[in-house]
Amino acid sequence: MSSLAEELMHELTAETAFTIPVFGGIPVAESVVVTWIIMAALMVLVFLMTRNLKVHNISRRQAALETFVDFIQNLTGGFVGEHGGAFVPYLSTIIIYIAIANAVGIFGFKPPTKDLNVTAALAIMSIILVEGACIRYRGPKGFLKSFAEPAPVMVPIKIMELVTRPLSLCMRLFGNILGAFAVMKLAEAAMPAIFPAFCSLYFDFFDGAIQAYVFVFLTGMFIKESIE
Repeated sequence: MSSLAEELMHELTAETAFTIPVFGGIPVAESVVVTWIIMAALMVLVFLMTRNLKVHNISRRQAALETFVDFIQNLTGGFVGEHGGAFVPYLSTIIIYIAIANAVGIFGFKPPTKDLNVTAALAIMSIILVEGACIRYRGPKGFLKSFAEPAPVMVPIKIMELVTRPLSLCMRLFGNILGAFAVMKLAEAAMPAIFPAFCSLYFDFFDGAIQAYVFVFLTGMFIKESIE
């Protein structure tokens, strides 16, 4: 148990990959470097997959790409409703990033979502988008009036939601990823020859995809609530 506690503390520590030698040294966290790697890999993949696209007589590669894009857009579009189409690209990008970030552990990288700073940044971006959508679609007056809906007594609760919503998104994602790590370590200690590979595949891929889905679902639900 002591070794598990030590490993959990190690996972909670944001490790510095390198330091930029300007302004006295700017530390760059490992989670940031892994995110850069994910971004670069996605850019290369997008470049390769979108070459020589056709309208007729499309290739299998293009057919697979279009099927995947339609699936992601239909999935995220269902979260925000018919009036939230402008937010589908953001939600699609976030769900792909989180799913990949949760799965990179299988390749030996530390998932960025194990860094509380990363999950907090994702949550803050999403809530800024939610509140910005409310102002954009309802106007400043409508945004202020939304705090008193459905009754003025709700004002304190609605103000609290400005803090609790990003905190909920952040801690739910971070807690589930860290919890999966703890379960994997316990499985390795109990049955090291049987379960580690299976658990790794389950938590890195299936559970990671579920957590990405939940994060984007909640963000989409908040957006839909704000603009309708």
